[in-house]
Amino acid sequence: MDEKRTFDLIDCVVFALMLGVSAFVGVYHAYKARSNPDAVREYLIGGQKMSIFPISMSLIASYISGIALLGLPAEMYVYGTQYWSVIIADAFVSLTMAIIYLPVFYGLQITSSYEYLELRFNNYVRLLGSIIFIIKMLLYIPLVVYVPALAFNQVTGINVHVVAPLVCAVCIFYTTLGGLKAVVWTDTIQTVVMFGGVIIVAVLGTIRVGGFAEVWRRNFITGRIEFFNMDPNPTVRHTFWTVVVGNYLNWLATCSVNQAMVQRCLAMPTLKKSNITIMIMAVGIITIVSLSCYTGILIYAAFYDCDPVVTKQINKADQLLPFFVMEIAQSIPGLPGLFVSGVFSAALSTMSTGLNSMSGVIYEDMIKPLMKKPLSQVAASRVMKFMVIFIGIICVALVFLAEKLSSLIQAGKSLSGITAGPLLGIFTLGMFFPCANSTGALVGALVSLHFVAWISLGTQAALSNGIIKIPKKPVSVEGCSEILQAAAANATLIKDTINPTPFFLYQMSYLWYTWVGFLTAIIIGLFVSWLTGFNKYKSEDKKLYTPVIHCLLPSRSKKTNTINLETTSGS
Repeated sequence: MDEKRTFDLIDCVVFALMLGVSAFVGVYHAYKARSNPDAVREYLIGGQKMSIFPISMSLIASYISGIALLGLPAEMYVYGTQYWSVIIADAFVSLTMAIIYLPVFYGLQITSSYEYLELRFNNYVRLLGSIIFIIKMLLYIPLVVYVPALAFNQVTGINVHVVAPLVCAVCIFYTTLGGLKAVVWTDTIQTVVMFGGVIIVAVLGTIRVGGFAEVWRRNFITGRIEFFNMDPNPTVRHTFWTVVVGNYLNWLATCSVNQAMVQRCLAMPTLKKSNITIMIMAVGIITIVSLSCYTGILIYAAFYDCDPVVTKQINKADQLLPFFVMEIAQSIPGLPGLFVSGVFSAALSTMSTGLNSMSGVIYEDMIKPLMKKPLSQVAASRVMKFMVIFIGIICVALVFLAEKLSSLIQAGKSLSGITAGPLLGIFTLGMFFPCANSTGALVGALVSLHFVAWISLGTQAALSNGIIKIPKKPVSVEGCSEILQAAAANATLIKDTINPTPFFLYQMSYLWYTWVGFLTAIIIGLFVSWLTGFNKYKSEDKKLYTPVIHCLLPSRSKKTNTINLETTSGS
């Protein structure tokens, strides 16, 4: 066997170059915007003068975090390819966003998507929406940061808790200085790096295994290839229905009403260009998701007779991709550095997007309404920059908790499901149901948030304690050396214990959490609105509702004609 490849000087240079370019972009855009009179608008939506290409790249980068780059291959390797059908849901989400939600935000020309909730309901609902969003990002970003740190640890041996704060510091630096433009342009660079790393690994790995046909054959004979498991049972972790229908709503919530996504779409000068951007984003996401899923079955084909997890060559399945990269990098200088840069690029783009959008939400929705005298543009910009630093430090501290969670894909979706359903629910309640009132929206969101949080956190606890066990695809160690086979034998000498049956809601697939939260928020919201008195529709509020229902709304002209007829008959 060849000597193991290590992270050498060339790799370090490639990695440092990526961080250096990101930091430079932040300094450059801070310098360019130093004399802009509208500092807040410049910081949050780039002066609404961004072009299609960088915004499209930024949207792709924001969605494809390190969780996807490392988690998707691990998912394919351990559980099979059913999750790959998520790309069907991704395609429909873009259409839904362009037709239903984005026209409302763009028509109102708002900086914070949660400003809509105040216009449609009241400031309390807006504040709740903002708080839910911040909770979502504080749950998600630490997991996003932990993932590349785990990959870096695998290829270099450097402790996760050393590298995570270091890289986060660079992200906080350029996000603080440059605002949205710095975030968008670093995202663009990082997306190119991310695609480059994944494509190179996929091509080299396929050549090493012996071609695509051999990759497919080795996965097929172990039952990993499955796309159309049509079992309607909601407790089955992944079926066609849970992945396509369940994940559709989760991603819709992430894209359509999430401040991080809406903020980028509003940075476009016209709605038409925003919609083009969304379509490009859909193509990019489907491509990178498919590449990552293919990499997963490729890794299994490479290790089909000597599983690295069972033989303790790695600690977790989430380290499979970096382990594989080091295996194929024997004769390619800089490949591990490019790979780690790609994974960190995905994480940095997601983190910078989150920090920028959270600073905007906190200022626009929490600080600004409390100010008796408006802050100057410069002072407001400084407040948001301080918030980026403060939130960034909190996220770094929360990275330590990410190690306790289950598989990356499930943990990420489970945690996002806590907030995704309630948020999408109250926005949809406002845009589709003119009768819904502010009390209904408030109660619906709170009930939904607590209900899904109970299910999600309870399930994560049951998984961590071994009460819930997810069936895995078979692995083999027949082709391993005697030393590795001995390590595998020792690892499997663990006695099986009889676990109690988990609570029935904890058995539900995590991909249904968003639907549970979404429907709970709408049903409770409408019921409470009925109890407390339905909202009365006003024709001047028509732009608060999605264009899809405009034809169902009472028109002002009919009301005016009635008044004219009454006046005529009276005279």
